[in-house]
Amino acid sequence: MIVTIDGPAGTGKSTVAKTLASRLGFEFLNTGAMYRAVAYACLQREIDLADVEAVGQVAPTLEIAFTKSRLILDGHDVTEAIHGQEVTLGASVVAANPLVRGCLVALQQAAARGTSLVTEGRDQGTVVFPEAECKFFLTASPVERAKRRQLELQAKGEVLPLEDLLSQQALRDERDQTRACSPLQPAEDAILIDTTAMSLEEVTGYLESLVHQRLA
Repeated sequence: MIVTIDGPAGTGKSTVAKTLASRLGFEFLNTGAMYRAVAYACLQREIDLADVEAVGQVAPTLEIAFTKSRLILDGHDVTEAIHGQEVTLGASVVAANPLVRGCLVALQQAAARGTSLVTEGRDQGTVVFPEAECKFFLTASPVERAKRRQLELQAKGEVLPLEDLLSQQALRDERDQTRACSPLQPAEDAILIDTTAMSLEEVTGYLESLVHQRLA
């Protein structure tokens, strides 16, 4: 079985997907981390992320792997490094690159062969796994999403005003929703869940119950 969890940043989809996969005994695929890894690699090489061809040439050369929830890029653990602000903002630019998307979508589909998987991202239920048995699309209010990001950054020692995070978030949402290649939108058969007033435990429990219903 394939379970897809899509939605914008700050809706809790990564944490929910990881926890849900663990409870179900499924594999977990964090596709957002894959785009972050490409953005990080390009920034390290001082490549302009807006240069479609240059960035597109880098993506196929990278070795991206997940080991015990750690992201390994070309043999190096970059789990923390890919969550800095520069990479976060750059990831949405990279994600709009059709050459990068083509490369990573193929890797994501290959990872699902022969296994049960919970995968999260922005186009998992629409483009990568359109035939998935369970599709969810998480949403939350802009302010709540920005507050969650603010707390995440504070835990890492970074302090940013809520207004700045809201502005960055709006820009990222616009890029994700208006890009020509795999825009962010719920699949027609996805279940929409507003997580604004829900804890991560409540969201995970609800999704788990729905998956078990489908399995039955």
